[in-house]
Amino acid sequence: MPALRAERVILAIETSCDDTCAAVVSPRGEVLSNRVASQGLLHARYGGVVPEVASRRHLELIDAVAADALETAGVSFGDIESVAVTQGPGLIGALLVGVSWAKATAAPRRLGLTAVDHLHGHVVASTLEPDPIEAPYLSLVASGGHTFLARVEHPSSYEVLGQTLDDAAGEAFDKGARLLGLGYPGGPELDKLAREGDPEAFGFPRSAPGDGLDFSFSGLKTSLLYKVRELGEREAEARRADLAASYQAAIVVALTARVAQAIGSERLSRLSIGGGVAANSGLRESLTELCGELGVRLYAPPMDLCTDNAAMIAAAARFTDPLPYPEYLSLDAAARLVA
Repeated sequence: MPALRAERVILAIETSCDDTCAAVVSPRGEVLSNRVASQGLLHARYGGVVPEVASRRHLELIDAVAADALETAGVSFGDIESVAVTQGPGLIGALLVGVSWAKATAAPRRLGLTAVDHLHGHVVASTLEPDPIEAPYLSLVASGGHTFLARVEHPSSYEVLGQTLDDAAGEAFDKGARLLGLGYPGGPELDKLAREGDPEAFGFPRSAPGDGLDFSFSGLKTSLLYKVRELGEREAEARRADLAASYQAAIVVALTARVAQAIGSERLSRLSIGGGVAANSGLRESLTELCGELGVRLYAPPMDLCTDNAAMIAAAARFTDPLPYPEYLSLDAAARLVA
């Protein structure tokens, strides 16, 4: 058994959707391990995540993933200062697996337990070492279920400035990929295909739902559907790369335009990005160019901190008070968290 560390650590669990995640992070924000067991291949046959299947798989994997995270970090349960877990939002069955496991792990050792908002994790992922962002900053979170811009005065909370009015950016990517006959998960597949196409080949609408900072992507998805039907099966297949590139460009332009608008109105010099769409190559290139033009520092986390992971949950736990034993024994998961 390894000796106790001089600095005790946070063990974090994330099971909001279809990835079983565990991480060990120091109170200073050093990521000692960040393990993810993906269920992508399991759900690919269905073309999307099946909640009941995801929950059962979490049950099968969570012990092994947590043990792997501890071993990779070189720590034991005696080194754990507190346990952190995603309370929501997400798939209720999947969340319950993580919350139940966290309570069962923390309670016998009388450890504190921190209930974390999954979205807060994305907002503060860039506060982790080795190059942590400092508040105040602007945060763009774009994932399969959420898209919003937030102002962060302190990492303990955030103020939403604008959000999607309908589909999230990641959902738009996945639905677009499905329309183009691409595999699951659709976002990465569409990004890969888009690199081979012409982003100016088709003039898809760019989201502009008013003067505020909100987003809208449902019309874009419909526009792609109509264009595929107009071209016909054979022509659409021949021009899939151009369709993918033009569709992706429309999403990226919409996100970049809102970021530019927010930087101007909020007068912030630092920008962080998070969520699965933050791994998109087109978005990263566009925001890198924008920030270079505006003199803004862009904090784009490594790919494994963009998609769902437990290190970001530990990051949020660093700025959230843990619940003491036995108060958290009544803690429940929530498909939607109310601010």
